[in-house]
Amino acid sequence: MKMLCSEAKIALQTFLLGFFVFLPIEFGNIYLNCVSLTENAMTISSATAVLCFVVGLLYRGYNFQIGIRAALLGAVFALGFYVRIVAPPNVKIFGSYMCIMAFFHFSEFLFIALIQPKQVSTDSFVINHSPQYVIAAITSWLEFFLECYFFPGMKQVYWLSSVGICICVLGELLRKASMLTARSNFHHLVQCEKSNDHVLVTHGVYAWFRHPSYVGWFYWSVGTQVCNIS
Repeated sequence: MKMLCSEAKIALQTFLLGFFVFLPIEFGNIYLNCVSLTENAMTISSATAVLCFVVGLLYRGYNFQIGIRAALLGAVFALGFYVRIVAPPNVKIFGSYMCIMAFFHFSEFLFIALIQPKQVSTDSFVINHSPQYVIAAITSWLEFFLECYFFPGMKQVYWLSSVGICICVLGELLRKASMLTARSNFHHLVQCEKSNDHVLVTHGVYAWFRHPSYVGWFYWSVGTQVCNIS
């Protein structure tokens, strides 16, 4: 933890807070056989309100903005496991997708905080980095649930969904390897001017791909759709 900047520590702590606030509630629901959609929605809403309140007590201002994002991502990560376990057969794979999405956005912030602590910001979560990304995400969710309703059988090909998960993991590993290799030379945004300390990276994964972070994100993106069988 000593190696982490303050932003990284806050993000890691609150991500785990969100995860461990939701996890026992989910196990409780499973133990009590709580299958009602209304009851689950009320439980999740209450837990979310409590989580936001606790994060608000712990942090203020900019730190709160980091903490609340990481905490909610941790909650979504935990909810993904819950959906995978208790959801109807044609919806289960969406739980895996939730875990993949939550971890990706959290890990993007964490890795930028590790390699570029002076440039880290709430934008480093890349949750809302462009209108096109938001539109694509929402469209994919609508597509998934429409297909769940009209073609439930196609969402139960679990081996194919597992292939998608593997693609996501490999894409994620490649992207994060590129970030760790480039370190201070890595930026989320395209740089229009060369900084004094910038160097061309040609070793590691950069010896295999000219833009390994883009390649990794491309395969991760494809993997999310295979995971959802969309």
